[in-house]
Amino acid sequence: MDFFMTHLTDIIGYAGSICLILGYMPQAIYTIRTHDTDGIALPTFLMTGLGGVFFAIQGLMLSNWPLFITNVITTVASAIVFFIKLYNDYFKKK
Repeated sequence: MDFFMTHLTDIIGYAGSICLILGYMPQAIYTIRTHDTDGIALPTFLMTGLGGVFFAIQGLMLSNWPLFITNVITTVASAIVFFIKLYNDYFKKK
């Protein structure tokens, strides 16, 4: 039974990772392509990025690869969107 539960836990972790990445990436890709950040709140992407950093560290410390990989990907995407938003709000529009 432990063997089954271990694999089930892994499957659920990878499925969750795939869902989070696929749910998050369309916004990041759109923002990177268009640089349109008018509908984006700067604190949202700052907090999302920081949360991703902490979860990536936790995943690394626990050797939980789905947690680590998912949060590295979302942290990088959040950072890119955050800096595009920061540029648009404070440098480009002034």
